[in-house]
Amino acid sequence: MADFDALLRESQDQVAKSQADITAMTARIETARSKIEAGEEAGIDIETATLEDVHHHTEVMNANIAELIMGLDDVTTGFSRDFAELRNKTGWESFVGLFSKGRSESLRQERMRSASIDDKLQDLIAKSDVIVTLLQGQLAVLEEQRTKVETNLSATLDDREGTVAALEAARAEILAMDPSIIALENKIAVETDAAARTRLETELAALNTRYNALVQDEQVKLAKSQTLERYIEKGKTWVDSLQNQAATQMVLINKLQTDTNQRVVLYDALSKSLKTAQQQDIAHRINEIGVKTDQEAQTAMAAIGSATNQKMADMLEKHEDHMVFAREVLEAKAKADERFARRFAAIVEKHDKNLYGG
Repeated sequence: MADFDALLRESQDQVAKSQADITAMTARIETARSKIEAGEEAGIDIETATLEDVHHHTEVMNANIAELIMGLDDVTTGFSRDFAELRNKTGWESFVGLFSKGRSESLRQERMRSASIDDKLQDLIAKSDVIVTLLQGQLAVLEEQRTKVETNLSATLDDREGTVAALEAARAEILAMDPSIIALENKIAVETDAAARTRLETELAALNTRYNALVQDEQVKLAKSQTLERYIEKGKTWVDSLQNQAATQMVLINKLQTDTNQRVVLYDALSKSLKTAQQQDIAHRINEIGVKTDQEAQTAMAAIGSATNQKMADMLEKHEDHMVFAREVLEAKAKADERFARRFAAIVEKHDKNLYGG
């Protein structure tokens, strides 16, 4: 994990830039909304290219974090190897065993008692927590921006509904005026009395004024409706993008948190395995000693054996509860890994085949 800190700093920089881009994109939508409310010309500045830039940067950021997570997985896998090495004799212990089996066993037991991967476990959990905090910060920004845009969209949808209703009312009134205008024009065409003709022309002029005002109002409302429609469409696109980004963050957070639980369970299981191996060795040695002692010692050893058996029975009973919990954690991890692998298939393949730098 030598590159963890460097990769983490790079991911932190990318998260900061991503959050700035996301906030800026939402600000453009809010600015457009303000212009619409003020009756000004509002160009909805969410170009496809800009959105693609945001998505590309987000993908790079998530790929980096995915590599961080897989690096932690690799270290976790090494835990079992560490414990296997603890259980086996070192070269020096084997060499000492050629001359003194007891001294060899003593050296191994002392090493097993003093050895621990607790520091490694805590370091892994700390690294997981750092990444989770990073992801949760990003998720919080995504949710905040999505809420802002959805609030604006809700108001805009209501506004457009009212605009469309007014537009339809204007169009209905225009259509209703057409027969009256045609009828007046026909009357004027056949009217021979000057006074009557003048009165009809005045009435027609008033109708035309109203008609022209309605037509102009129709055009204004149509333009506003189209603007609101574009705004809604762009807003929906951005909300959909934010939701997709949030879903990815949730997948990463779920995997990390599940992995942390799995690491704790793994460490607990391996620790118990190590202690059990040590206890078995001690039991064999006690048995060897017991064979060579007198009847009184054998009676004492039998009592010890009885107590040991009772203790072992208690351990076995507790073991079932532990295994049920471990199985639940492993099942949760399998699901989290499956979601992670499905979303980051390319990163997983590169990691598994060691295709870095290709």
